[in-house]
Amino acid sequence: MSPLPLFRRTLVASAIALGLVGPAMAEERELLNSSYDIARELFATVNPAFQAHWEETHDDTLTIKQSHGGSSAQARAILQGLRADVVTYNQVTDVQVLADAGLVAEDWQQQLPNNASPYYSTTAFLVRKGNPQGIESWEDLAAEGVELVFPNPKTSGNGRYTYLAAWGAAERAFDGDEERVTAFMRDFLGNVKVFDTGGRGATTSFIERGIGDVLISFESEVNNIRQEYGSDDYEVIVPPVSILAEFPVAVVEENAERNGTLELARDYLEFLYAEQTQRLLAGFNYRVHDETVVAEFADQFPETELLNVEEVFGGWDAAMETHFASGGRLDQLQRR
Repeated sequence: MSPLPLFRRTLVASAIALGLVGPAMAEERELLNSSYDIARELFATVNPAFQAHWEETHDDTLTIKQSHGGSSAQARAILQGLRADVVTYNQVTDVQVLADAGLVAEDWQQQLPNNASPYYSTTAFLVRKGNPQGIESWEDLAAEGVELVFPNPKTSGNGRYTYLAAWGAAERAFDGDEERVTAFMRDFLGNVKVFDTGGRGATTSFIERGIGDVLISFESEVNNIRQEYGSDDYEVIVPPVSILAEFPVAVVEENAERNGTLELARDYLEFLYAEQTQRLLAGFNYRVHDETVVAEFADQFPETELLNVEEVFGGWDAAMETHFASGGRLDQLQRR
């Protein structure tokens, strides 16, 4: 095609200079959120809400992409080059490994409220209709003949919370008697039929493959499963003692600076603390911090004593070294 005639090019140039041509096309922006395995549906709802929020005040069109898997696997993917702008994980250590590598700010837990955990949960049980095994507490899960499904603690933050909740509950039940705790944990782990790599795989094994009597996962996940697959076919058991499961978030600053998304990434995470988003999170059966939303959903969340990883296990670094490192207590317990 021949170039524009000179007079037409001159008219266009003059119109632009005088501001007579409309504004330029909105810039296209993209954000990548690296998240844990069972958060797909959650962020499929959060993302359009944030997109509308962002585009109301910016001359951008925004696309938000997700990368899901076990949170530890997701962290490794970022270390290996995945250019995620933000992480929304289910365990502190999976964010801290990125901070130790210089990808996330050293003070990331101080950059947002509640130790950079906009929502939290605990560990609960999903049983089949009628609760045929009579499951009420952690002690019941070590009984002979009970078959369990939960993610592998070696690959999944969800699985590590399950293991630590069981250990902490046993310590409470047996007054710290290490022999009895060890015997309980050996029986508990011996009842596991499937150790999937992540929470979504464990759900598939329990629901679609029909494996096991009990699925152990986050309270949010088991409630969402029950709502999706039939409240008459499954029951949720929240044990009287469980564990505080925080969901830490952070900007992957090195990536966001390189991608030109630093402001966007920060706004995305701050949006998770907004009242409207906290209400949405509670609708997905996550426990939240906003007092107004907490009051609105109070009847949805049974009372339970939440053990703290820092108080019971000396923090995540100590728990990882003692229980989950190669040759640690998890490996020792699984040697029959």
